[in-house]
Amino acid sequence: MAMASTPGLPWADGAIDLESPNRNLAPISTDLDAQGRLRVGGCVLSDLAARFGTPLYVLDELSLRQACIAYRQALARHYPGPSLAIYASKANSSLAITALVASEGLGLDAVSAGELLTALEGGMPPERIVLHGNNKSPEELSLALQHGICVVVDNWRDLELLQELCQGHGGQVPLLLRFTPGIECHTHEYIRTGHLDSKFGFDPDQLEAVLRHLAGCSWAKLRGLHAHIGSQIFELNPHRDLAAVLADAMVLAHSLGHTISDLNVGGGLGIRYVRSDDPPSIERWVQVVAEAIAGACRERGLELPRLLCEPGRSLVAAAGVTLYQIGSRKEIAGFSTYVAVDGGMSDNPRPITYQSQYTACLADQANAPAVESVTLAGKHCESGDVLLRNLALPLSKPGDVLVVLATGAYNASMASNYNRIPRPAAVLVADGRAELVQRRERPDELLRYDVLPERLKSVS
Repeated sequence: MAMASTPGLPWADGAIDLESPNRNLAPISTDLDAQGRLRVGGCVLSDLAARFGTPLYVLDELSLRQACIAYRQALARHYPGPSLAIYASKANSSLAITALVASEGLGLDAVSAGELLTALEGGMPPERIVLHGNNKSPEELSLALQHGICVVVDNWRDLELLQELCQGHGGQVPLLLRFTPGIECHTHEYIRTGHLDSKFGFDPDQLEAVLRHLAGCSWAKLRGLHAHIGSQIFELNPHRDLAAVLADAMVLAHSLGHTISDLNVGGGLGIRYVRSDDPPSIERWVQVVAEAIAGACRERGLELPRLLCEPGRSLVAAAGVTLYQIGSRKEIAGFSTYVAVDGGMSDNPRPITYQSQYTACLADQANAPAVESVTLAGKHCESGDVLLRNLALPLSKPGDVLVVLATGAYNASMASNYNRIPRPAAVLVADGRAELVQRRERPDELLRYDVLPERLKSVS
């Protein structure tokens, strides 16, 4: 594992893993210029804030490409059969990210018509796209059928809708069957998807009935099985357990006449948000999963299927940082010092939703010693709009640029217009070049879908 030595800085903590970006606090291209200013992709972050405004999402192309390469190469090294890493685009969906992961040979997982259209317009080949979702609409399923996209069947309603839509549809629809494997992981209760009490997938005791039903559907081509155990996971043993569950399900499917060529283990590998986090490397995660699937299949006399995995957070989170401008300050004697920024829960809802923690520093004082502990507050009209508590910082002033690390996943994709605040711009950085990949919304654009009834226009 290639490591680059660095001083014990807040953004690096001693070393940068060049091969597994999910283990870093900051993008792998992060460094300091001669003036001690933080750079990513060769771009001075405070310069980007001045040029593009704040809040600003910054995505490091090198980190994202390296994560894609790490998954692709680890699968090739450790799994003796065919394989494909599929980007879980719910983590961060855009044309630019789609184009980038497609160019690295990955597939893409979409859960809506919007994500499907983004994938198609971004150049992802339809045969490398899968459609997930626990309540797919007829419009979403029709779009998938139109482009020959594989559908992950989640429930009986999916099957009913597909049967209706497939009347007159030529050929068979490629399907994966998702079921809950009944495996618990130590992660936030909101992002556990593998235990039995979950909205996702068929219950295990329904598996045989669903497989028998599909055997009688001439329109359906059951290509594989899918099970997922959660998100932001550091444990490896649950993935070994999952392999056995999937292989047993594969045996059952074969006994009922299905030719299963794909096993999809989902994603879930965690990343490093704070110093104390210690996630496995991409290499190690893939090795455990690949060896477990291969071993479970050998034990049951099964031919090796194509191994699919669906990384999202571990691909893109550490590639991203968010820039804010510091504004007001409120000191409460004996309690807290609040330092406010020009964003918050509308561009990063994870702290108020999941009590998520992050690492942050000042863009132009990244190596300066901390002199105070502050509560980093957002600007929204909610007492809970706090990005970070007990944040150690050098003394800051209004106008300083603050950098929050590891925000590439579930920030832009979960952003809102709460308080009618426009969503931020996003830039892709590489080799000293910054390219706009999502423009900033304007306040007037937030009115574009409002409709004022005629009878109210004269009300004063």
